Amino acid sequence: MRLNPVNFPRAETEGYFETSPQSRFYNCIAWAAGDNTRPWWPNSQMAHWPKDVPSKVTVYAFLCLFRSLDYENCQNGSLEKGFEKVAIYALNNVVKHAAIQLSNGHWSSKIGIDNIDVEHVTLEALEGPQYGKVVRFLRRPIKKS
Repeated sequence: MRLNPVNFPRAETEGYFETSPQSRFYNCIAWAAGDNTRPWWPNSQMAHWPKDVPSKVTVYAFLCLFRSLDYENCQNGSLEKGFEKVAIYALNNVVKHAAIQLSNGHWSSKIGIDNIDVEHVTLEALEGPQYGKVVRFLRRPIKKS
């Protein structure tokens, strides 16, 4: 499936590919949180949201969400050995999307419009009128199994 160039004007030039069939079982926030069984979103009776996290679509609320999952703020999206990272996209302080970094340094996202997962080479691939820009990065140690 091809991402709409109006919503994602840099996707083609930055590089991406589909990694899953369509699914409505989860959304981008759930995917970044490691849950592909249910959507996560504040102020929604149809989605999960932790009770101890502010129920707002602000950057602050989503920072609180990922901190509750043992993430901490970090400076950038560079690949760091021993850590997994999340990037938060927003427009005017309203969160629109989150992506999680893969072990190869690329990023993985659930695209809500098309209900597919994609691997994108850069974070800029999804920046544009749909998701805005990356505004924050968080990281946590990779859990050893």
